[in-house]
Amino acid sequence: MRRVLLPSLSAALVLLALLAIAQERTNTDWPTYGNDAGGTRYSPLALVNRSNVTKLQQAWVYHTGALEPATPLNRKAAFEATPIVVEGIMYVSTPFDQVIALNPENGEEIWKYDPQVDRSKDYSEVTSRGVATWLDDQASPSVLKGGCLRRIYVATIDARLIALSASDGALCSDFGVHGVVDLTVGIQLKTLGQYQVTSPPVVVQNLVIVGSSIGDGRRYDSERGTVRAFNARSGKLEWSWDPIPAEQATGAANAWSILSVDPARNLVFVPTGSASPDFYGARRLGNDADANSVVALDAGSGKVVWKFQVVHHDLWDYDVASQPSLITVRNNGRDQPAVAVTTKMGNLFLLDRVNGRPIFPVEERSVPKSDVPGEVSSPTQPYPTTAPLNPQSMRSRDAWGLTPEEKAACKEQIDNLRAEGMFTPPSVTGSLLFPGNVGGVNWGSAAFDPRNRVLVAATNRLATVVRLIPRDKFLQERSAKGNLDNRLGGEFATQAGTAYGMYREMLTSPKGLPCNAPPWGALVAIDLDTGKKKWESPLGKIKLPDGTEIQGDINLGGPMITGGGLVFVGAARSENVLRAFDVDTGKLLWQGDLPAAAQATPMTYRLKGKQYIVIAAGGHGKLGSKQGDSVVAFALPETTDQKKN
Repeated sequence: MRRVLLPSLSAALVLLALLAIAQERTNTDWPTYGNDAGGTRYSPLALVNRSNVTKLQQAWVYHTGALEPATPLNRKAAFEATPIVVEGIMYVSTPFDQVIALNPENGEEIWKYDPQVDRSKDYSEVTSRGVATWLDDQASPSVLKGGCLRRIYVATIDARLIALSASDGALCSDFGVHGVVDLTVGIQLKTLGQYQVTSPPVVVQNLVIVGSSIGDGRRYDSERGTVRAFNARSGKLEWSWDPIPAEQATGAANAWSILSVDPARNLVFVPTGSASPDFYGARRLGNDADANSVVALDAGSGKVVWKFQVVHHDLWDYDVASQPSLITVRNNGRDQPAVAVTTKMGNLFLLDRVNGRPIFPVEERSVPKSDVPGEVSSPTQPYPTTAPLNPQSMRSRDAWGLTPEEKAACKEQIDNLRAEGMFTPPSVTGSLLFPGNVGGVNWGSAAFDPRNRVLVAATNRLATVVRLIPRDKFLQERSAKGNLDNRLGGEFATQAGTAYGMYREMLTSPKGLPCNAPPWGALVAIDLDTGKKKWESPLGKIKLPDGTEIQGDINLGGPMITGGGLVFVGAARSENVLRAFDVDTGKLLWQGDLPAAAQATPMTYRLKGKQYIVIAAGGHGKLGSKQGDSVVAFALPETTDQKKN
């Protein structure tokens, strides 16, 4: 009998192996926030393409329940997450850091973990952009028994790093203290709720690496933006890197956005923000060398390999908000590993990935000088020779309005402001910043098409008015106007420990519309072979009460590119839709309705021969878009053959 069964068993094993290979070819995951570790937001999947995208329809919807119970904190909630799909399971995080595992075929919940963030406390930001995963290929028998062979990591708005079993959502007990690392340990915490993590960790080999989100307008000596690497299995701190020199008392320069990884070179690419406070630098004189930079760290040690600064001595909140895009470009007829850095100013810096040197030239140009006592602004700023992604200056002659009266009112406001281009320093009388601290490319980052070497990004063009308020007048002014927390409606910053507080708001007409000409938001493509703009399309539209329609709205979120020649993007504030554009021309090809606004970046995967496009549709409290709790999947309708299977 054995001689009969063994060949049959061998045949069965071969068949199973062949089926596994076929399944692998049929299913394509989205394993990290930006799909690959370098954050290109590109998938080769082409089952959905230019010829059939108009047939896309809703496949399933899942409601996270994250906004229940209703609390005042919900007004800040932003559903900015991009799900990941690994080994046939989807994992997504909510604004309150709940982690949910879903069946990606139908959206059914498999498990849900709630870290019980205290919603009675106030937090600067209420969002989680996603999770990370790690496969412990050297797990001990006890780990295997506990189900933590594959782990899901989430970093929370109350500063915890949590490791969960991918199979059932249970805490991995061997990580930190019962599955949790307290990220406030080793940090000189100044204000509860102002030291957070809002972006997913990254995993390199057996290390899980996190930055932080810091409210950096509160004081000059805020928490330092230390980047830390923990052992992925035990949670032990392996190394830390501080962007602020030890001898300086200033803080921040934190990496609140998404880090990138080059596993082959064992490099981690860290985008840093401004040193604190971000609109007045008299107590942090000099260039703040590691702030407002992309810094390449050795993943094993945390030592700096190279760095490139996009803004010297930031006075404008021009953080590097985008994830560095690790791409390959053509340079002098050869393929060259590169890093594409998109900025809030709308600049695009293309750097050699090995040494950080610019591939396209960068020029230091003279910029206006600060007139604020004690402030020493940088005399020059770096300008790339690549095409800007958006307009970068606004003067009185550029004032816009729906009516002559609206235009005149905008012009009068600008005439009373200091307006000398993108790097106009903040002033006591008021300065015009354009494209503003929300402008250019924000955390939505860029997507890269490797087939034609085109970079696509969603951009904002919003004029911001910034005014420094002498310390003896600050409390009175803030009390008179109210301590606002809506960044588009107006915001005060204390800047404690300095001679000035700060107030900023969007420059608007009497009817509340931006004073600069639309589009206020646009999707832009840059040809990286030439550094020139390939196309631009307004992103979103606004319909006013009188029926007037304005093309191009404020947006937060990013694009995704697929092998089907499509760019998928939500992002627009005023519309609850997901759109698909032609990657070659920028032509709008399709849009699908959503239950709420999509201030997130879409993703895609293939399962059992079907391609799904998924986006988190939950809006953004601070942006003022429609809030919700939906994860929405789109797919092509099933064919007769698929239904039979």
